[in-house]
Amino acid sequence: MLQRIQTIWTFLAVLAAVFLFVTGQDVIIFDSIPVINIGCVVLVLVGLLSVFSFKNRKRQILLNNIGIIINALLIGVLIYWLLKLSGGIQIPEKGIEPIFPLIAIICLFIANVYIKKDERLVKSVDRLR
Repeated sequence: MLQRIQTIWTFLAVLAAVFLFVTGQDVIIFDSIPVINIGCVVLVLVGLLSVFSFKNRKRQILLNNIGIIINALLIGVLIYWLLKLSGGIQIPEKGIEPIFPLIAIICLFIANVYIKKDERLVKSVDRLR
């Protein structure tokens, strides 16, 4: 069901990926490969697929775990980019990009907790029948 709490947490993770896409336009890591943009598009697709596969909780957990792994990789790439910047970092201008994947990881982890809670509830109700 779409009105569950884990849907809200997953949607917040998708929103964090969209914000990273918007703020990460100036991130140049490799010369011609837009790593951040590709990662954000994949995260949005995986997140939306997870939101709309609410009938299959195991698939939801798997998709959220894939999203957590991709976000962790994006954090590593963004930290590499921050360390590679020349001239130092001014916090208002640069450095906000790694926060969005971190927020997404936290949201996806909380969504997985609620999905597992629902799975336990369904199993306990099946046991009572």
